Amino acid sequence: MTDIALEMPWLQNAWQVVQKRFAEGRLPHALLLTGECGVGKRTWADAVVGLLLCASPGNENTTEPVACGQCRQCQLLAASSHPDVRVYSPEKSRMIKIDQIRSLSTFAVSSPQVAARKVAIIDRADQLNINSANALLKTLEEPVSDFVLLLLQESGRPVLPTIRSRCQVLTIPVPSTDQAGQWLAGKVAELESGKQPSAELMAKSLMLAGNAPRLALEYATGEFPALRDEAFEKFRQFMKGQVAVSEAAKAFKALGLEDMLWLFEGWAVDLARLGAGGKANDHEAEEMLGFLAGINPAWRAHELLSMVREARAAGVYNVNPELEASRLLIAWRDLMPTKRRAS
Repeated sequence: MTDIALEMPWLQNAWQVVQKRFAEGRLPHALLLTGECGVGKRTWADAVVGLLLCASPGNENTTEPVACGQCRQCQLLAASSHPDVRVYSPEKSRMIKIDQIRSLSTFAVSSPQVAARKVAIIDRADQLNINSANALLKTLEEPVSDFVLLLLQESGRPVLPTIRSRCQVLTIPVPSTDQAGQWLAGKVAELESGKQPSAELMAKSLMLAGNAPRLALEYATGEFPALRDEAFEKFRQFMKGQVAVSEAAKAFKALGLEDMLWLFEGWAVDLARLGAGGKANDHEAEEMLGFLAGINPAWRAHELLSMVREARAAGVYNVNPELEASRLLIAWRDLMPTKRRAS
């Protein structure tokens, strides 16, 4: 199998830590990987699963172990039918529930069926609810010798300190623009049979994704950039008092709740950056955000971020995206000078 550090160089440090610990027989029972949305955490986790379950890990070109890709274990993984792997991720409620963690606990103490060990992935460990998080603690406190747990966490989304303290923590950085751009161009060419989207769309997708490659790929091959442009235009018009909040909210609703909150969150972070003398990630919004940063105290950006977090938490209860968009838009409008607000 291909070494993921060659395909995605920004994963190299976290990947080599696992390779080294594996080769030395010192692999921890739980690894917590943190990184931005779309930076490749699941790719890393899948590669680790392959390494841990492979019957003859090796690499003729290096002393560092990798999955062979040929043994029965690797073939079962390739067919997504390996009985000694489990993946747990948020369900319809957008949270990982206690029943899922109870299932994980049962799996952890059972005997491997075909491999030497069992591996489980918790994709979005930051989405554990309080009951499931407490249930997971019991498994972490009583590690099983033939079981390894991989937890994936999005940056900025909290995990209980008691869980974090029982894991070895690794971090994946966001790649450079050149690294992300090269990877994105190659993947788009694969998906589009050699046909490349415009350089402008590629650059815009990377900007909107904050250079997170997998998220940029989703944007470059999907509808998000166009929907975001429409939402941004309505946002600008609303801030100038040219359209009603209901009209602007509809454009944000079209993004879907999670993408809508991602957009508002990014702008709030950029507002804080600009207020501290930095630069905005969203270059197209920089002029407006810079104006707002210049006339508002720094705490206003943090207030907006808190509102986004509240809206994200409320999303568990199937809130109305249009109403959440209206609430956030009104909060943003309150940053404008009084005479420029809509009547």
